[in-house]
Amino acid sequence: MATRNHNIAELRALDVAHHLAPHQDHGMMRDIGGARIITGAEGCYIQDGEGVRLLDGMAGLWCVQVGYGREELARAAYDQMTELAYYNAFFKTAAPSTIELAAKVSSLLGEPFSHVFFNNSGSEAVDTLIRIARFYWQLKGEPQRNTIIGRVNGYHGSTLGGVSAGGMKAMHDQGGPFVPGFEHVMQPYAYNERRDDESEHDFAARAADAVEQRILQIGPQNVAAFLGEPVQGAGGVIIPPEGYWPRIEAICRKYGILLACDEVICGFGRLGSWFGFQHYGVTPDLVSMAKGLSSGYLPISAVGVSSAIVETLRGAGGDFVHGFTYSGHPTCAAVALKNIEILEREDLVNRTASVSGPHLAKAMRDLAHHPLVGETRSLGLIGAVEIVENKATRRRFGGVEGKVGAVVRDLCIANGLMVRAVRDSIVMSPPLVISRAEIDQMVGIIRRSLDEATPVLRERFAEAA
Repeated sequence: MATRNHNIAELRALDVAHHLAPHQDHGMMRDIGGARIITGAEGCYIQDGEGVRLLDGMAGLWCVQVGYGREELARAAYDQMTELAYYNAFFKTAAPSTIELAAKVSSLLGEPFSHVFFNNSGSEAVDTLIRIARFYWQLKGEPQRNTIIGRVNGYHGSTLGGVSAGGMKAMHDQGGPFVPGFEHVMQPYAYNERRDDESEHDFAARAADAVEQRILQIGPQNVAAFLGEPVQGAGGVIIPPEGYWPRIEAICRKYGILLACDEVICGFGRLGSWFGFQHYGVTPDLVSMAKGLSSGYLPISAVGVSSAIVETLRGAGGDFVHGFTYSGHPTCAAVALKNIEILEREDLVNRTASVSGPHLAKAMRDLAHHPLVGETRSLGLIGAVEIVENKATRRRFGGVEGKVGAVVRDLCIANGLMVRAVRDSIVMSPPLVISRAEIDQMVGIIRRSLDEATPVLRERFAEAA
């Protein structure tokens, strides 16, 4: 893991002086003297400017499927840049790599997805999906069909459209008012919301039926689409119970509503299928994707569009006045193509389903016996650990959710593992190339960090009481 020499103290000072980082407490960053400077990465590990090496349990930000340091991806970018670094797709033009990527992604999505619209980020992909859904209904002569139903704690990006579509309260509390025409229903979060007398089947039905109830409240003639992540990632790795997604699809079909899946996190092998909707056996009309499309090596995202929608756009639409300067960027497309080639060549999607995913599930089940762990859950290579004060009653520390996740996360990082805290959960999504030994290392560090957190949390909240 060779890295260049950097003046880390100077970089941290410059960070405070000039860099406004995303999703950050900027007062805290000033007070601690700047960010931790990440200077290198290889395989499943990152390294900071002080030479500290950490196992990356988050694959960057849910995205580095093939791991770090892939020279093939750097070479693909170089080769494309020397041939055609950039040209736009606005002027009845397109680059070879862009067209080839569209065809490849369509083939991975399968029927009925004939076409792909490219963007730069997951947020932009969601905005594109929203505009396509609403424009589609305009073309169908039903312009009043513009409401999109999402879920509480759903995450669909940080643009105004993405925040509006998402159900994150902390985001809704800042920077409004937001885009109108969005509704949010309960999430299929069994650990928090399933009643003691309720079976998994009954909870799945209740969570899905909340969508139908909202459709009826709004009026089916006013609803454009239901939008959801197959597994809610940033919301805390909320894995829906069996039967939830087929019931959602049936409700959408019953009322003639578009079904849209946000695959920004789940796509490209994360759940052990190319896309999460394939794992759950449903067929959406629109699919947003990003992150794993290029393993984060270059910014690119896409929306898969069904042939029925495409034919409506072609037949009645005229201009679809939407797009970005870098939509279908040739270099990003070339890197994404090479990334998919690596995923296929190394059989990483099947490996996640048959080897590494089951190994993580077993390790997580063993971790569930820890006194602070209320529940562990995983699917493929995405997982979460719920931290509670009382396992039997599911009581949270301090009686309120959200007090302790960051405490355990910071201990994990100090112990050599990069993970993320969501409320009282530790969540993870390591690179798909992670080995079984590295999975054991990851879960072992979480266990050690929980052990170290136990006396601290018990003392802190005993004093608070």
